[in-house]
Parts: sequence; structure tokens; C-alpha cells
Amino acid sequence: MTFRSELDGPGRRRAWINSLFVDHAVFRTVWDNFAPVVPRCWYRTNHPTPGRLARLVARHGIRTLINLRGARECGSDALSRDMARRLGVEHVYMAFESRGAPHRERILRFHGIWQTVRTPVLMHCKSGADRAGLAAGLVLLFEGGTAAQAMAQLSLRFGHFRASPAGILDAFFLRYAAQGEGRLPFLDWVRDEYDEEALRRDFRANGIASFINDRLLARE
Repeated sequence: MTFRSELDGPGRRRAWINSLFVDHAVFRTVWDNFAPVVPRCWYRTNHPTPGRLARLVARHGIRTLINLRGARECGSDALSRDMARRLGVEHVYMAFESRGAPHRERILRFHGIWQTVRTPVLMHCKSGADRAGLAAGLVLLFEGGTAAQAMAQLSLRFGHFRASPAGILDAFFLRYAAQGEGRLPFLDWVRDEYDEEALRRDFRANGIASFINDRLLARE
């Protein structure tokens, strides 16, 4: 199903049906996974409905919306993109993975966005647990924070299960703490020493946590 950037009446109805019942936004109408990352500058959340996006823009002065899911043919994407346009908020796609070793090129691209984007920024994935946690942790490291502070963004408080396949994101920050922190600035380590393949090879997820995360909660 294709959704245009400017939704007409029937297109808007199709987008809402797809968003609520295919993309599970029916749960996001009552569940708000919002939190500040850098106060008054960077925020994180699950995929906002149009009304909630409008409220967050009004309350926090959001100027940029970063979609960590990447471009998708789904009603949720179409609705939030349309509302951002209506509100005069810049919409940026910055796809991250939730179950794989973070890609070096994507981290470096995200750093470029961090350097130039108009703040305040609101970042979202689907549930606000895994990719939002990775991006929030990266922002803190870009800001001069520690690996421990970055890992705190990947927590059960946001619905993140460390023992599931998404735990490879924790392993990424742990690997920087063990191999580079205190010796190399984070971006130097990412550029020169980070080994994606070794991280994929070394990480093992727990079967029960994988079932909860992937099947029961239907995470991306």
C-alpha cells in the first residue's frame, strides 16, 4: 500500500487504519515512551500519532523530527510526515537497526546530522525502545558523555530487553567501553577500530527474551 506525502480524505482514512491496526499504533495512542535525552535540545519517543506530535511541538518547540525507522510504506510514516509538514517541522530519515551491529557509516551519518540539525529534535522509532535508545546513547557520546550514560538509554524503563537480539546494541556500547573509552574519542574508535563483524560474531541472544521481543511484542 502506497501513501502519498499529502494525504487526501480517503488516503488519510487508509493511513489511519494501517497505522492503528497494522503498525500497532492503537497501543501508542495510550502509551507514551517520551523522555528527554539532552534537556531542551534532544528528545526520544515511540512513533508519535499526529495529535501527540502536535502537542510535543507546542510544548517543547520541536524543530526537527528524526525517523529512526527509515522510509516505510506504512500509515504511521505517512501521518507523521504529513503532520510535520503542516507544523513546519523538518522531517529527517535516519534508519538504524535494532537487532544488528550498528553500521559504521550510519553512525557517522548520524553524527553529521547531529552537527547540523535544527534543535530541539525529537527522535522516534516504532516503540521507542531499541533504535531510539541507540540514537539517544550516540547523542550522549557525541556530547562528550560516557559509555555508561549511553547504555542507560537502553533500559527496561523504555521496554528494551538486553537479553534479546536487541541486546547487541548494549554490546556495542560495552565494546567501546572496553576497547576505546579513555584512550580514544568515540568517533575515532568508530572510524578506526570498531569491528562490526566481530560484534555480530560474538553476540548471543537469549531464546526466551527473543520470543518476547520479536513475537509477543512484534518489535521491528
